[in-house]
Amino acid sequence: MERKMNYKPFAIFLGICFSIFSAQAQEDDPIGTQTVNVVKAYSPTVGDAVKIKSTPQVGDSVTLQKKPVQYSIFSVPVASTFTPAKGKASGVKKRRPEKQYDSYASVGLGNYNNALVDFYTSAAIDRDSRLDVGLNHHSSRGAVDGVVLDNDFYNTSLNAAYARQDRYMGWGIEGGFTHKIYHWYGVLDDTFPEGTLDGVSGKQSYYNAQLGGNLKWDDAVIKEGKVLLRRFWDGSESGENRAMIAPVFELPIADELFTIEVKADYVGGQMGANSLNASENLGTVDYHAMQFGVSPGITILRDELTLNLGAKLLYGDDSFGESGGFYIYPDITASFRISGDNVIAYGGLQGDLEQNSYFDYVNENPYVSPTLTMSPTDRQYLGYAGLKGQLLPNLSYDVRGSYSAENRKPLFLLNPTNAFRQPAEEYTFGNSFQVFYDDVRTFGVRGALSLDVARDFTLGAQVDYNTYDTETDNPAWNLPEIQAKVWFDYQMGEQWFFGGQLFYVGERDDLEAVVVESGNPAEFPANIITLDAYLDANLHAGYRFNNQLSIFVKGSNLAGDYQKWARFPTQGLQVLAGATYKFDMFQ
Repeated sequence: MERKMNYKPFAIFLGICFSIFSAQAQEDDPIGTQTVNVVKAYSPTVGDAVKIKSTPQVGDSVTLQKKPVQYSIFSVPVASTFTPAKGKASGVKKRRPEKQYDSYASVGLGNYNNALVDFYTSAAIDRDSRLDVGLNHHSSRGAVDGVVLDNDFYNTSLNAAYARQDRYMGWGIEGGFTHKIYHWYGVLDDTFPEGTLDGVSGKQSYYNAQLGGNLKWDDAVIKEGKVLLRRFWDGSESGENRAMIAPVFELPIADELFTIEVKADYVGGQMGANSLNASENLGTVDYHAMQFGVSPGITILRDELTLNLGAKLLYGDDSFGESGGFYIYPDITASFRISGDNVIAYGGLQGDLEQNSYFDYVNENPYVSPTLTMSPTDRQYLGYAGLKGQLLPNLSYDVRGSYSAENRKPLFLLNPTNAFRQPAEEYTFGNSFQVFYDDVRTFGVRGALSLDVARDFTLGAQVDYNTYDTETDNPAWNLPEIQAKVWFDYQMGEQWFFGGQLFYVGERDDLEAVVVESGNPAEFPANIITLDAYLDANLHAGYRFNNQLSIFVKGSNLAGDYQKWARFPTQGLQVLAGATYKFDMFQ
């Protein structure tokens, strides 16, 4: 058997000898002092991170195995004659823009000898200026049932306007003349003994001539300005002048807008006679009213808030007041978008010294007598708050409540019958109206809806409810508590168009009185009368043959006659038909 050598003792021996030799060498050569500097650049490295396996092994004892799916395709040949063709983009048919004409004329005739004429033309003088001219006429010569005096009316107006727009400024001037004829026909059958009204026509004529101007600057301290000059007179020796100027200054302060409106307003003239409460006609009565005012205000705009803070400082002087005086009124409005355009809250607190005039009274009630007194209305405040917005994309609403306090509010009231008036006039038979001034507090609620059923159909409605509290404890003469209106417009295709308005006015109170010679007006025999509520329905329809020619028909008082003013019944059912033609006059 072969014998193996053991090398361990030999290795141990060599190690001992090497150690002894090294020790002797160190004893013979002493070690010196040295400095060794080791310089090495810093070069860090990133080691590999332990990555999570994207497909980890599942150590569950139960492993679900995918079941193999076997399938086959059963092909059946189908004969096809389809041949694909190259696609072609479909073109959009452009609608030819409707031609615009610079002039039109409209003429209509109807029962009660009603006549309607309307003419308008607009001419471009140059690139920056234009002249507009309009003529309107409406008259009727039919008889109203139940009255004994003439009841024709006639209304004609001619207006012209010139406007120019320069680079930084726009300005315009306009003027017009109006002639109206009405009759004080409010005398019913068998009211007076036979022969009393012989020679009485009840005719009254009104004339108005006015001239106005306006200016607007884009970048200037004076933002805009308005001027008005008017002469108004009638056929009973009454005449009135009015002059008004109202510049507006605008100053940007930081991020806000500061405005100052300055106004000077004068009304003056004479009435043809004194009040019918007097037995004797004393002749013309002079009157005047002057106002100077400054209205500073600042507009604050935030994300959802619009706030206007202002005030009106006025000085007013009139011939029927004791003396001139200063007035201060609030002028505050605000709106806040609660939910975008869906819900907008708004409100305000405003007041003003309203200038009253014979011209304004006639436009509201043409049957007033030329014996009125003129005094401005001190509207101390009008506070209101409401919500408006859109319930649906095509349905908008507006709901508001208000409360106002007005001193010397004008109310129309029947003149007393005056059989002692010398000389007698056309309006002394209880067939005209006076203006009665009273201090009135009014609480009102309004609701309105507007619905766009389709692109060419619009429907709207509005209801107003008001209650009145007067200083004299009298009714608020001729003011209804409830008023409502409904209107619609429908465009059927390109040819037919329809429209209509329905008005409801609630009951009103008036006063019948008889003058006692040399008596106190407060002791005249009088009786309160209540006018029935009425419904006024109006419809119109038309057909367009082309862009130039169309025909129309209008129906008025479709619900029957009524009395808007006491003793003044209206005409019954009215039908008027006519045609409208558009053309170019200056091309």
